[in-house]
Amino acid sequence: MGDKKESAAKAHLGIPEAVFVEDVDKYMKQHEPATAEDMLKKLDENYQKYKLMEVNLTEKKRRLKQQIPDLKDTLDILKHLHSKKDSTKPMATKFLLSGALHAKATVPPTDQVCLWLGANVMLTYSSQEALDLISKNYTTAVKNLAAVNGDLGFLRDQFTTTEVTMARLYNWDVKQRRLAKEKDETAK
Repeated sequence: MGDKKESAAKAHLGIPEAVFVEDVDKYMKQHEPATAEDMLKKLDENYQKYKLMEVNLTEKKRRLKQQIPDLKDTLDILKHLHSKKDSTKPMATKFLLSGALHAKATVPPTDQVCLWLGANVMLTYSSQEALDLISKNYTTAVKNLAAVNGDLGFLRDQFTTTEVTMARLYNWDVKQRRLAKEKDETAK
């Protein structure tokens, strides 16, 4: 059973698994001398941590969903350039300068391409090296998006489990207070 929890935690980027409380009486006895309020605060802290994780994962998902089409377009362009490298005819094209501004260009056959790597860094690669690099980046981005979607689903399950546990614990506390009040009234 411990191996299953370990693999679930590893599979979901270290997101701790929420514990479903089946028997609240037993749960509270295990955590004595903590009160129901103490346990609710602890659960609420975990809930807030899950919320923060959700914000981070949602942002990562947004970035990946933006990055994947860009990588796909770059990959398509590189495949086209790679297929034309042995041609003797220059290729006429339009390229993006900024926003909606394009310029016409004539590209001679070449086996060299320049790729922006970020942080104002551009490197020259052979067309095959560039294809390999962008293919790898595209594949990694698609896998990461699938993993983030899985993590978000797992996180939603943790929200639900925590919310249910908090509700059960709150209801148990209300019941205990009512029983204590009835006991006090009967003792009078």
